[in-house]
Amino acid sequence: MIRQSKFNGSFYPNNPDEIRQMFEHFNQTQSIQAPKNIKAVIVPHAGYIYSGFTAHQIFSHLNANNYKRVVVIGPSHHIYFDGTSISLQDKYSTPLGELEIDNSYSKFLLNKFNLGFAEAAHQEHSTEVQMPFIKEYLPNLPIIEMVYSNEEPSRLSPIIEYLLNSDTLVVISTDLSHFHTLKEANSLDSICLDAITSLESQKLHSGCEACGIIGVEALLLASKNLNLKSKLSGYTTSADTSKDESSVVGYAGAFIYLP
Repeated sequence: MIRQSKFNGSFYPNNPDEIRQMFEHFNQTQSIQAPKNIKAVIVPHAGYIYSGFTAHQIFSHLNANNYKRVVVIGPSHHIYFDGTSISLQDKYSTPLGELEIDNSYSKFLLNKFNLGFAEAAHQEHSTEVQMPFIKEYLPNLPIIEMVYSNEEPSRLSPIIEYLLNSDTLVVISTDLSHFHTLKEANSLDSICLDAITSLESQKLHSGCEACGIIGVEALLLASKNLNLKSKLSGYTTSADTSKDESSVVGYAGAFIYLP
């Protein structure tokens, strides 16, 4: 089974040349220093014209030689269900080419952690928009897609901790606050950023409005248990592109690494 692209032409270009032109443009305007021994990353999932730069700051600094696979974990925006669904398809289509899905490892995780597979859950933009970045910068690595809905961070965290202890890159997909003024968004998002940088998951409950807060909290819990560290790559909002400060969405990128 091939998971066909669904959001190409809307969240990101359908034309591979246009995608690579965007990536090249991002390459010319970023100058961050990434840590070594990266175990996980947090990336946004809006349209590339809004959050692509922030996501690119993360993916362009990853080294495929450090991993055996990539597990992309994101919230469901389109259907509601209990728990977490893990992909059991064979390939994942992107405009830049197909990615292999590590189906055998997916089945292993499904059985080990009593996960489910709801095919409708995998028509999801929070995970799909990460795939062209992975195909460009980690092209030969197999991927696994996990989408959660009505889930507890305490249940997702042991899965992430298990993955962090393997040769697996964990990608947590989330945007931050939605549809506040720029000033309000900066204030709310600062709560999220403080929690991420300190790896203090309880701080998320003081006003962080990230749509992927369950995945973020689960990652912070797992990272704290493993004595990992966090480093932000950047913070932006949709106002940086739209110039509309009346109703913005926040985006951030972060590396979780072994010091």
